[in-house]
Amino acid sequence: MATKTSRKQNKSILLRILIVAFCVYMFVSLVGLYGELCSGRDALADVQDEISDTQARIDERNDLLQNSTEEELIEKAARERLGFVYPNERVYVDKSGN
Repeated sequence: MATKTSRKQNKSILLRILIVAFCVYMFVSLVGLYGELCSGRDALADVQDEISDTQARIDERNDLLQNSTEEELIEKAARERLGFVYPNERVYVDKSGN
């Protein structure tokens, strides 16, 4: 009789150890998944910011195309992209960074 109770106790202890080990494994897995979720949210926020910036540039260019003449577009491109100025025009460059 003593051997039956000691076997049951051994099985009970083994079962408890397995349950605790499983709970620890699940906890570690959940912590890892939470970390991945947080990094995924950060990446999503970065992509959404990039999308909103791109959409703002698209809207600006569409507005420029609709409200400007061809000569104004050419002049703006020459000034901004190529650095062209009129012959008697003075250009001041702010080097302070403000």
